[in-house]
Amino acid sequence: MKHFDMKVLLYTGSEKIFTQSGIGEALRHQKKMLKNLNISFTENPDEEYDVVHLNTVLPDSWWMARRARSKGKKVIYYGHSTMEDFMNSFRGSNLVAPLFKKWLQVCYRQGDIIVTPTEYSKKLLLGYNLNKPIFSLSNGVDTTFFSKNKKSGDRFRKKFALKDDQKIIISVGHLIDRKGIVDFIDLAAKYPQYSFYWFGNTPKSLMTSDVQKAISHATSNVHFPGFISAEELHDAYSGCDLFLFMTYEETEGIVLLEALANETPVLVRDIPIYKNWLKDKEVVYKARTQSDFENILPLILEEKLPPLTKIGHQEALRLDIKNVSLDLANLYDKLFDI
Repeated sequence: MKHFDMKVLLYTGSEKIFTQSGIGEALRHQKKMLKNLNISFTENPDEEYDVVHLNTVLPDSWWMARRARSKGKKVIYYGHSTMEDFMNSFRGSNLVAPLFKKWLQVCYRQGDIIVTPTEYSKKLLLGYNLNKPIFSLSNGVDTTFFSKNKKSGDRFRKKFALKDDQKIIISVGHLIDRKGIVDFIDLAAKYPQYSFYWFGNTPKSLMTSDVQKAISHATSNVHFPGFISAEELHDAYSGCDLFLFMTYEETEGIVLLEALANETPVLVRDIPIYKNWLKDKEVVYKARTQSDFENILPLILEEKLPPLTKIGHQEALRLDIKNVSLDLANLYDKLFDI
């Protein structure tokens, strides 16, 4: 069967739980890819389908995989999660991390193939002894939607009553240790002349005590507007002066791709996933320690370092959804050869 003859089930099971996360965005990107490929798809598991995409490791997704396999359907399990990026996230996550890894193994082994966003996350999953073919495929980014727009930037600044000369730093993600929220707040305290905005939401009950304490003691130049829509996020990328990504672990980082697509200056933590992919001082600026962030941040904001946004934009174009769609089509062909 060729991929253009088939129908895909995008299983959304417990969608409400993850719709405001990177996994939810990945699922929306998969819809766009299938539309680009003119492949029919459904979100109703009771309809006929040939291939199912599973994006979470919640119990209902495991059950859906079993159900699909019993009917002779092909299963693509997306490896968005690893034990490594589960650690240092929510309250108690480190305690249950080894059990979480075992559960990941149970889930991912239900796939005919496993698709994970980067070569870095593929390398991690290869160490999980899954005994299944693992392929790396970016989540992609919609460079048509996320593109620099002055009107969008003006709208962001007007909404938050920001002066034209006010330097604005933004970050996006869950309010968890792994994302670097505590370091973000500490850094803001060093630079009261700049305004720091963190977009994202996490129930307080899931936050660690360190995160709760940091947020409660944040200086007045740190703002937490909560979760915002894609349109509002586009405005923020267009209106800010820097996207600051202090994360300690990622399988890709869709928000980073969005910032690059939007030609927003980027300062990211120097972690293994970005080592060979996004070159320091060529595509993005990197910092390893808190002291590094303190030193580099003002140099970017005061334009004392060369701009990298045009090169960063080229990297985003390479990972545009339309380009990634073609790689997905090739994976379908491999899927039916297994």
